[in-house]
Amino acid sequence: MERHDCIIIGTGPAGYTAAIYAARADLKPVIYTGLEPGGQLTTTTEVENFPGYPEGITGPAMMEDLKKQAERFGTDVRFGMITKAEFSKTPGEYHKLTVDETTEVLAKTVIIATGATAKYLGLDSEKRLMGHGVSACAICDGFFFKGQEVVVVGAGDSAAEEATYLAKLCPKVTLLVRKDHFKASKIMEERVHKTSNIEVMLNTETVEVLGEKTVSGVRVKNNQTGEESTVAAEGFFVAIGHKPNTDIFKGQLDMDETGYLIAKAGTASTNMPGVFATGDAQDKIYRQAITAAGSGCMGALEAERYLQEVEEEVEASA
Repeated sequence: MERHDCIIIGTGPAGYTAAIYAARADLKPVIYTGLEPGGQLTTTTEVENFPGYPEGITGPAMMEDLKKQAERFGTDVRFGMITKAEFSKTPGEYHKLTVDETTEVLAKTVIIATGATAKYLGLDSEKRLMGHGVSACAICDGFFFKGQEVVVVGAGDSAAEEATYLAKLCPKVTLLVRKDHFKASKIMEERVHKTSNIEVMLNTETVEVLGEKTVSGVRVKNNQTGEESTVAAEGFFVAIGHKPNTDIFKGQLDMDETGYLIAKAGTASTNMPGVFATGDAQDKIYRQAITAAGSGCMGALEAERYLQEVEEEVEASA
């Protein structure tokens, strides 16, 4: 069975940044890509808010750059899915990971960078226009819709935040709420109602996102009357939440009620020795490429220090 000092699970900004730092520390990291190499950024057509790219860059191209940089320092990038994790509670002992339900590997440290998956409505038209007017991140993509009319779907705090953010850039924001009330906190709901260029449509569901190559409108239905209508829009933002990709760690790692991993304050350390949580798997607040990269750096630095401490304890007891 293969034994490694450091295995990284996931290849978004957090995973690749962790790999760069771990490789430079001579930990000889192995990184498993998961089913979606590059993570959520691979569905983003243009990234303009990541430092170092003055002209902007596509999400897939940026992830390829990070991959090449990680490989340059000796990272072993492997296409595969970690399907099971068995963590040891004893400091210094190996953790066991299963790849694609068949192969087992051992690691002294594990850096989790499995990210989160945005929830979508599941419409064919939504999938077809993903990255061409359909987005799940207003902060990431809102700038591209400056001066244009957009639609936001959702009823919680995230939807309210995205709608008010977009209202600063767009002349009109239509917020579609499926029920007759918000799920958002009262203060966020009041903020929406006080924003003059946000129109709220209650009891409204999305039937289809319209457009051939880019979004041109949204066909909606009032679920009380059954009446259908079309909302003119050039952007369609889905804000119905994210699901962290952490199911395989349930019962072992501390997480909140929605599945986000809980790291010790100011660190990437989990409740298991030698296991570190980074990126969107533990961040439900910022969810940006730059913050994910920063936490990946933290995870790698802490893994290096952990291995050093374990080695010093072994030497002291020898």
